[in-house]
Amino acid sequence: MHNFWTSLRKPVFALAPLSGITDSAFRRICKGCGADVVYSELASSTAFAYQAQSTLEIVRFEDSERPYVVQLFGNNPEHFAIAARFVTTEIRPDGIDINFGCPMAKVFKRGAGAALMTNPPLAREVILSVIENTHLPVSIKTRTNVQGFDLLSFLDYVGDLDIKAVMIHGRTYAQRFSGPNDIETTREARARFKGIVLANGGAASSATAVELIEKTGADGVGIARGALGNPWIFRQLQETWNGGSIAKPERADVLRTALEHARLSIDLKGRRGIIEMRKHLCWYLQQIPGAKKLKQAAVKIESLDDVAALLGRAAEQEKQVGSSK
Repeated sequence: MHNFWTSLRKPVFALAPLSGITDSAFRRICKGCGADVVYSELASSTAFAYQAQSTLEIVRFEDSERPYVVQLFGNNPEHFAIAARFVTTEIRPDGIDINFGCPMAKVFKRGAGAALMTNPPLAREVILSVIENTHLPVSIKTRTNVQGFDLLSFLDYVGDLDIKAVMIHGRTYAQRFSGPNDIETTREARARFKGIVLANGGAASSATAVELIEKTGADGVGIARGALGNPWIFRQLQETWNGGSIAKPERADVLRTALEHARLSIDLKGRRGIIEMRKHLCWYLQQIPGAKKLKQAAVKIESLDDVAALLGRAAEQEKQVGSSK
């Protein structure tokens, strides 16, 4: 087994998995901006058992995205075994991750995501089924507590298994995606767990991400929402960590990147790529003065020409604001 985690320089700056967000187009953009590792969107292990084409499309990637980790969710060990074998032989990423942290109702009600943390024996069986059916390094993503089941006890229960890395969202299931990050639990997990530990949750800027690494003692950080409209956060992280000044992207670079992102998304997904780019454009445009009207137009785009025209308007608006100062 080649464990790519051990060859990465520390701290590790990873693009954390986000359903409906971290597709191949966005992963390529983030890699180009300095992300060390990128994760797929959540992929259903059960869907792999039935060879669902939509799930296969979610996990496909190109070599420029490496090291690339496919994240699986579900609650059936047999389905995880099938998925692990398929991903290993047909998709060929650098690692496989198991989701124990997603709090979304449609996932939780199926006994998957964060719900799987509340059933340690089944969780252990799931992890073993993946380890036994791949030669790739296996990692997990968790929360600090799910309905009374705490992370430290969970790690003690599965800690003898060959888990190479854990990404810890430092919030409980009840907190979902807001509220304070439980620094102490992640720090204690770092002391107990033998593999790589990535802190996650609330890292909205390079400064807060560096603070999270320093306070938890983690080997790196997983950036999720902090990268939306700002893939440059990974480059800024490197600069901040090395004691340099943070170089914010020029507005022209923001617009060029947004257009490149749109091209990639449309090339990969066609009409669906256009629809999915609408939310990304709104995030990019937050960095442009007077973005409200631009964002109203962004949610109506229908083609790459529409994107180019919108970004042209944004550039002109930026010039007008600059000349009025």
